[in-house]
Amino acid sequence: MEISRPKYLNSVVKSLKTNRVVAILGARQVGKTTLARHISKLYLNSEWFDLEDSRDRARLSDPMLAMRNLTGLIIIDEVQLAPQIFETIRVLADTPKGARFLLLGSASPDLLRHTSETLAGRITHIILEGFSFDEIGLQSWKRLWLRGGFPKSYLASTDIASSKWRYDFIRTFLECDLARLAPAIHHLSIERFWFMLAHWHAQIFNSSELSRSLGVSDTTIRRYLDLLAGTYVLRILKPWHENISKRQVKAPKVFISDTGLLHSLLGLDHAIDLERHPKIGASWEGFAMQQVIRRIGALDNECFFWASHQGAELDLLVVKGNKRLGFEFKYSDSPVSTKSMHIAMNDLKLDSLNVIYPGEDTYPIAKNMRAIGLTQIWNNLKVLR
Repeated sequence: MEISRPKYLNSVVKSLKTNRVVAILGARQVGKTTLARHISKLYLNSEWFDLEDSRDRARLSDPMLAMRNLTGLIIIDEVQLAPQIFETIRVLADTPKGARFLLLGSASPDLLRHTSETLAGRITHIILEGFSFDEIGLQSWKRLWLRGGFPKSYLASTDIASSKWRYDFIRTFLECDLARLAPAIHHLSIERFWFMLAHWHAQIFNSSELSRSLGVSDTTIRRYLDLLAGTYVLRILKPWHENISKRQVKAPKVFISDTGLLHSLLGLDHAIDLERHPKIGASWEGFAMQQVIRRIGALDNECFFWASHQGAELDLLVVKGNKRLGFEFKYSDSPVSTKSMHIAMNDLKLDSLNVIYPGEDTYPIAKNMRAIGLTQIWNNLKVLR
């Protein structure tokens, strides 16, 4: 079974019409190759290089010789494994009537600084994430929450099969993928850090405490953090600072990007395991937040959290243009307004504050505040404005 992803397909096709180089970036196994295969069918001529295949790496040992006479669409999979080819792509992209390039990568441009510098102004980046409600249907949200959005995890025949796939993914990611990107870091060190971060999911990041627990420096901890974020398995939510009298938190929040991976890192294989676990509220926050961000189309640089040292906080602040939208995520049957919400509403001058909960209804809880069932955000975008 395969689930179509028309929004991403249309976005890539549109970008290729106006840009000679387009990169689809995202975590390993999130569906980049499948999406690229569908796009390649739209071109009369296409050539595929998979840099995990030794034969294709050999073909690209002289990238100019291998690609200069190609036309149509050139697809290069796992492009981060051969950063030396970016200079050749830059030259060929500037050649009139040359081929277009579709690059697939599992590392961010920030992690591959050479890429950003070489192809600056010539490349469009599209981040491919796991499945969302509009792709799998609202009725399946509990399965999406438990298993996460990786296609093979979500589509597995049973919860146990899904869990096994995720454990295998974690092992391969740590022992192979990260080893190629950061060979100086032993996989057991980053493994301990990642498993520890699962218990910090949806909490304010404290590098000093983690460095003491792991026996490494703050600098090393931040390097680990950047590596996991740069390979799309970790989301870092920046703090918002407002010019108000209160002292405000300046450290970021951290989230395991995919709740399926989170649950595997916590050893949760079944829905009943999740329901009995103390991190269920944090898991809900990360899952619901991801769906809201994707629904309203917010960019990373538009998303923040806010907290004061006096105890007031806001799970998600989205700043889009002159709009300030506040969100809280409560794993509750009937959420109500709190003192913290009213403080955030007044101090941040929010246009609205919505509490997203695992229900079906939408109802007011205070002036400009509503409780919204998660599935309702996909039925009516206006409820989020």
